[in-house]
Amino acid sequence: MAADRENGLAEEKETKKKKVVRYERVPMPKQEPEVRRRNFNEVAFGYTEALARDEADRCLQCKKRPCTEGCPVNVDIPEFIAAVKEGRFEEAVRILKRKNSLPGICGRVCPQEVQCESRCTLGRKGTPVAIGRLERFCADWALANRDRVESVEKAPPTGKRVAVVGSGPAGLTAASDLALLGHHVTIFEALHAAGGVLVYGIPEFRLPKHIVQAEVEYVRSLGVELVLDFVVGRAATVDELLAEYDAVFLGTGAGLPMFLNIPGENLNGIYSANEFLTRVNLMKAYLFPEYDTPVKVGRRVAVIGGGNVAMDASRCALRLGAEEVYIVYRRSRAEMPARLEEVENAEEEGVHFRFLTNPVRFIGDERDWVKAMECIEMELGEPDASGRRRPVPKPGSEFVMEVDTVIVSLGTTPNPLIAQTTPGLETTRRGTLVADEATGKTTKRRVWAGGDIVTGAATVISAMGAGRRASRSIDAFLRGLEDF
Repeated sequence: MAADRENGLAEEKETKKKKVVRYERVPMPKQEPEVRRRNFNEVAFGYTEALARDEADRCLQCKKRPCTEGCPVNVDIPEFIAAVKEGRFEEAVRILKRKNSLPGICGRVCPQEVQCESRCTLGRKGTPVAIGRLERFCADWALANRDRVESVEKAPPTGKRVAVVGSGPAGLTAASDLALLGHHVTIFEALHAAGGVLVYGIPEFRLPKHIVQAEVEYVRSLGVELVLDFVVGRAATVDELLAEYDAVFLGTGAGLPMFLNIPGENLNGIYSANEFLTRVNLMKAYLFPEYDTPVKVGRRVAVIGGGNVAMDASRCALRLGAEEVYIVYRRSRAEMPARLEEVENAEEEGVHFRFLTNPVRFIGDERDWVKAMECIEMELGEPDASGRRRPVPKPGSEFVMEVDTVIVSLGTTPNPLIAQTTPGLETTRRGTLVADEATGKTTKRRVWAGGDIVTGAATVISAMGAGRRASRSIDAFLRGLEDF
């Protein structure tokens, strides 16, 4: 009897030790498609405290921490999730901000599904832990509870001065890291608002601008000086900055749009996605006439491309009153570079997709406004340099598609201004800067670079990773530990 009782107690104790694994993640509440397609409010509402703790409880707290290996800025993911699970939100924020100065942004727009979440052990049998959603929760909690969040400890002043050119994700990350290391940092931004692509490229319904400005203010709270409306290459050259600063970091992004270079592309009613989104987001065209920035969107809109920017442009066009919006993409759905979540959101909202289709010319009316585009059907051939199957035109498959607005979203390259005004700064044939991947060092002494200006258009988190790597190298140089 006594032995049976002891065995029963042992089994009960062992059962309590075992974690019940839940393979499906906690859903995040969001606006219904029919409602959100007519407003610019954020689509997802985010987790409540209860939902966040429930989702955090799914984490297995793996000893090998594979999720952290997938994070470009090496956030201590299991630790911050454990703090969320236990309701220690102040601690979760502190852990996050040790490695990531922009969690409110990363939690919303980073492709976690191909980075940290893709390494999650739970993903082998179910859905990975919603790391990005938990990161967003922590950032939003910190914003709502500023008085409860401790400031991050800074190193003593070094007396060294660093100029950071560009206030996008690479520049903000480099600036905050260098400020925490004790250096005096000044950010020079060409536009009238800080944030780079975060303010001009990503719509309000995906990344509210008050979130971006809160993250910018956090960086400024570290002692970083911010100079707006300052175009490096015009107001001052890189060499002139080097005369005043000990080091310069270039993080100006890639804001020069690419085009199709086909007949009729100069017709009225044809935008680059860069211009269209800048008018809608940074210049607040979506609030017209409160903001005096008109943007003309017709009844039938075609967006050329298949990336996240194309999804953003198509969803903005819907919200601005277009009756029909088409994504026209020359490959199939499987090759689309856009995040699955963004594609699904666009589909839910009523965006139509024309796959294996490529425009060959635009047709205008008597007033030189676009009224149609001639397209050709494509089929997939052998893989190209990107690893995706190359689209090949199908002879005789041409057809005409009626449109009155076209948005070209084929990617971007860096503005050549800085390279043209900086002797000794080497570029690639694509116009990107030559820089060491591990350190960010360029071919010009005391000048580092990172983000889209080096890689071409990429993700927010990859730019942040580049800013972090460069800041470490700059710090080592300023302390005499590394030569340049």
